[in-house]
Amino acid sequence: MKTTLLGLMLLAVAFGTPQATATSLDNYLDPISGPAMAHTPQEMATRDVLQLNQSMFTLYERAQKQFRKNILAKHPVIIAQFSSSGGRMILYRPDRPPEEAPSVPVRYQVMKSLGHSTLAILEVVLPHMGHPGDKSWMASLQTYLTELKIAREGIGLADMPGEWQLNSRTILDGNIGFIEECLAYGEITRERVQGFAKAQAPYLRKAIAWAAQTQVTHWMTVLDRWQVDLGGSFRDTFGATNTIYVARQNNVLFSVLAQYFGPDAINERLLLMETISFTTTPDEMLTALVRIISDRTVGGLFFNNYRLMDYELMGTDARKTIIAEMKARGLEAFLPPEVPYGSKQWPALIIGEPGPASLDDLD
Repeated sequence: MKTTLLGLMLLAVAFGTPQATATSLDNYLDPISGPAMAHTPQEMATRDVLQLNQSMFTLYERAQKQFRKNILAKHPVIIAQFSSSGGRMILYRPDRPPEEAPSVPVRYQVMKSLGHSTLAILEVVLPHMGHPGDKSWMASLQTYLTELKIAREGIGLADMPGEWQLNSRTILDGNIGFIEECLAYGEITRERVQGFAKAQAPYLRKAIAWAAQTQVTHWMTVLDRWQVDLGGSFRDTFGATNTIYVARQNNVLFSVLAQYFGPDAINERLLLMETISFTTTPDEMLTALVRIISDRTVGGLFFNNYRLMDYELMGTDARKTIIAEMKARGLEAFLPPEVPYGSKQWPALIIGEPGPASLDDLD
């Protein structure tokens, strides 16, 4: 057997003289050696119980994979996701590959981009308003001005009705004029910003309305077809869409789906899932949907209520405690009315209050 030079060196280190080995080993182990941390019997018992919760997640994940197969084998599922292009819808049918619907016409994105272009300008200038000596904003606006002018030159070729063309051109002209004025004066003033916002608002209002019309019409056309294709199985279909905080009220995709699923399906087969991200993957949404459905079985088995697990399980007892604790402090608890398990209310604010509730109310 050949022994390489490297092998001899390693052997020398490992099997050197007893004295050298002892000294080296002590030096190596000194930073990490020491007696095992002592635990009291109570700490050990607590650790053992808490480990059950950690292990539960492994078992739960394994079970969820099987639940997902079972649900998709019996029920159609429509996943509707928020996206910058007006949304994305995928239909999952038993024994069929997923079917992704066509995208919203690109004119939706054009209208949205125009609105965002005005917003982007305000995001740049607002931190510098009222600081005449601050010129740090000028380079950013100069670059954006070039992009706006390029868009302005080509807007006539965009696929949209004539009225939309005129309105889009007006928005771009307003953006360009404001930036050129700011660059010429070298200062961002409150009066100039307010004048810009007031002048652009009517044109932005039209772009918002047209974008909404384009988006809703498209998705209702898609769901018209899917409802026919699914026939009677539509009654067994689950639907889910995602939303972040700012889009939960009057959520477009959920509101459209509700027209087809009907009032009795809300919070039962049609779910609105709040997230912290604008976008989620179809797999993440399917996983969340499967978890909700499977957890309902647990609520039914243990507490004889299929929808119990849709709610914070400790919420009712916590509510009682909050009331008691506030009473002990001589104060009245401030809590919303109790909602029964299985409520079909919209998963958003639905109790009317005084005040504007639409852009039309702000005119």
